Amino acid sequence: MANIDGSWDTLVKSPMGDQKATLTITSSGDTFTGQYSGAMGTTEIKNGKVDGDTLQWSLDITVPMPMTLTAEATVDGDSMTGQVTAGAFGSFPMTGTRMG
Repeated sequence: MANIDGSWDTLVKSPMGDQKATLTITSSGDTFTGQYSGAMGTTEIKNGKVDGDTLQWSLDITVPMPMTLTAEATVDGDSMTGQVTAGAFGSFPMTGTRMG
């Protein structure tokens, strides 16, 4: 299982422009908790799951409108790549680098 704990500097390429945020992860077996902090505020990670080097989670946002985003990313050492899905708006690429 990949070492996923720590803070990650993430970037999502969305229709509203590049969304930078810090993803903080604390794993426990095959689940994880954490926070996602960016220009639009801080939100708690929900339903964090770990399967090998693949992470899945969701988070609720209120800006630009209330909705639940779902994300999936693959961790490779100190980097992650994946996508964030925003319901009917589609999926957007996400990248991340471990901080520190």
